[in-house]
Amino acid sequence: MIPATVARRAAAEAVGTALLLAAVVGSGIMGERLAGGNVGLALLANTTATGAALVALILTFGPISGAQFNPAVTLVDAWCGGRPWREVPVYLIAQVCGAFAGVVAAHAMFSLPLFFASQHARAGGAQLFSEFVATFGLLAVIQGCARRRPADVAYAVGAYITAAYWFTASTSFANPAVTLARSASDTFAGIRPADAPGFIAAQLAGAAAATLLCRWLLPPAASGERA
Repeated sequence: MIPATVARRAAAEAVGTALLLAAVVGSGIMGERLAGGNVGLALLANTTATGAALVALILTFGPISGAQFNPAVTLVDAWCGGRPWREVPVYLIAQVCGAFAGVVAAHAMFSLPLFFASQHARAGGAQLFSEFVATFGLLAVIQGCARRRPADVAYAVGAYITAAYWFTASTSFANPAVTLARSASDTFAGIRPADAPGFIAAQLAGAAAATLLCRWLLPPAASGERA
């Protein structure tokens, strides 16, 4: 049986991830419909909504669960001793289920089929390297801010993802749960199911690389934390 405190945290992760995906997919649909074929304008709308939603959701759910909304972040948190490994499966299930629920919500709001596999190809070495870079940067931002400026994490993450949408060829998924859920959305924000495993592998590799670097850049002794 899951302890009540862990259940509350998992619920916060599920709801927060669902709202994040509703923002990502919903703003992509709205942006594409209103942009009149201008892909740059649609991406700008998608980017702005996603970054703003991230800030709001992290501020809202951070005090409850840490507002991770991302299996890569949860795995790194456990790896670094911030969360017991026994809680990780609950978090991961909550994040993935929440992500798919968010896609369903976005589709329902725009009168689309609840699930339909994406045909948006995102394949090739440049895309995979982009996901490595995007996730590396995200985890570096989270770990650096969490150590020295924890009150600024929400703003830093929102700002980084907003920027990474534009400087990466993949538009910065940087999240395995987001990647899986977006494969079930044949919309502006989608990704072909066949391309999702490569994205997830690149994301996990980027998260691991960032964590190893941050352990060297920010050793526990330097910040007064336990080794």
